[in-house]
Amino acid sequence: MSEQLYPVAIEINGVRREAQGPARLTLVDFLRDTLLLTGTHAGCEHGICGACSVLLDGQAVRSCLMYAVQADGCSVTTIEGLARPDGTPGALQDAFCETHATQCGYCTPGMVVAAHALLESNPAPDEHEIREAIGGNLCRCTGYKQIVEAIQLAADRTK
Repeated sequence: MSEQLYPVAIEINGVRREAQGPARLTLVDFLRDTLLLTGTHAGCEHGICGACSVLLDGQAVRSCLMYAVQADGCSVTTIEGLARPDGTPGALQDAFCETHATQCGYCTPGMVVAAHALLESNPAPDEHEIREAIGGNLCRCTGYKQIVEAIQLAADRTK
């Protein structure tokens, strides 16, 4: 017996994308497996690690905790959507590279998405505000120092 498929139309990184999927297909799996946008990482699949973070209508959310059908009609920005129009890394991504905040890189997409959401709402955050904003994203490699430095560098450059 096959599972019923539902239409899903989401603006992803500025482009309207339409597909079908089962009601229980998570947004992270929809992005990675259906649309082949593999920059968003599937980590713990319980909403704890933050590796799957994307922007949903401008707010950072865990894409493993929501179904693709819940994002129908919404705007989603993935890590790929934070690059410059020519595909090169954006200012925040550049800052992560410059400060060596990418160690293994598994948490990086979620960290960059969380940092982007922070800088959109607060272009000049202090260290405490940065640590609060990325507090839901786990990193096992950097100890967060370089990540905080990267976000501060990006904020300084956009002033």
